[in-house]
Amino acid sequence: MSTVSTKPYLIRAIHEWCSDHGFTPYLVVAVKDRMQVPMEYVKNGEIVLNISYNATRALQLGNDFVRFSARFGGVSRDVAVPIGAVVSIFARENGEGMAFEPDNTEVGDLSAVPESVSSSPLRAVDLSSDDEPQTAEEEPEPPTPTPSGKRPSLRIVK
Repeated sequence: MSTVSTKPYLIRAIHEWCSDHGFTPYLVVAVKDRMQVPMEYVKNGEIVLNISYNATRALQLGNDFVRFSARFGGVSRDVAVPIGAVVSIFARENGEGMAFEPDNTEVGDLSAVPESVSSSPLRAVDLSSDDEPQTAEEEPEPPTPTPSGKRPSLRIVK
């Protein structure tokens, strides 16, 4: 009988702990082989993803993959990350979380990802060559303040 990995259960537990305490859960993923991530945000072979409920849509923390949609530079993209590629999960505010041993198994070709995720406009990238991954040149700009200096607000119009 094969042993089931505890990694997806621990990822879900840390994510729930972060959400319950108002922290922002971040996932660090080692990008290798073929993955469905926005490559322009990969730095040093890793990508850091905000997986809070406010930053994602349709978040699924499954036993094999972490799947969600999120905006990157204002463009909505689908992301599918194999659990074996997850390096750590932590709270942005205090750095508490959990790191995992590197998984040396092959990630595969995302054939186990459902069609709705694998048919997204993202391209699967093969990083098995000696080419360095493309990195983002700069961080996204923070929103500019309103001219009046007040915070934006909503009001009811009848």
